[in-house]
Amino acid sequence: MTADTLAAPRSPEVRRRGVNLEKWGWIYMRVSGVLLIVLIFGHLFVNLMVGDGIHAIDFAFVAGKFASPFWQWWDVAMLWLALIHGANGMRTIVNDYVANKTARTVLVWALWVSAGLLILLGTLVVFTFDPCIPNLSDGSVLFEYCNAN
Repeated sequence: MTADTLAAPRSPEVRRRGVNLEKWGWIYMRVSGVLLIVLIFGHLFVNLMVGDGIHAIDFAFVAGKFASPFWQWWDVAMLWLALIHGANGMRTIVNDYVANKTARTVLVWALWVSAGLLILLGTLVVFTFDPCIPNLSDGSVLFEYCNAN
């Protein structure tokens, strides 16, 4: 085979042993995309269509949602899937367009480190959120809730 021709995709010299990460990345993108559609449209429907719609979204609304384990896990699943989905997509773009191996490695590591930090911080915010920390004025719903607990 000459240097200017490509080997057939399933030829022995192209196939490698071990786990095919590209295949699993491709599968992840399809599965997470479908799950994200459900999670995002569910999120938008509850926040914008149910009750008073967009006019009801304030600090108390978010505090009420984060008081429920169901919505905590819903938002964490959406956060994790979206960040990993986005980082994997960016990894694919970097692999396609960055020719320098060192630059490609640095960029891919930067993508995964930043996605990991955002996942960690977002998860901490969702599960450690306490609506009673800010200074609340008399008469607010949260003031009554926090004083009752």
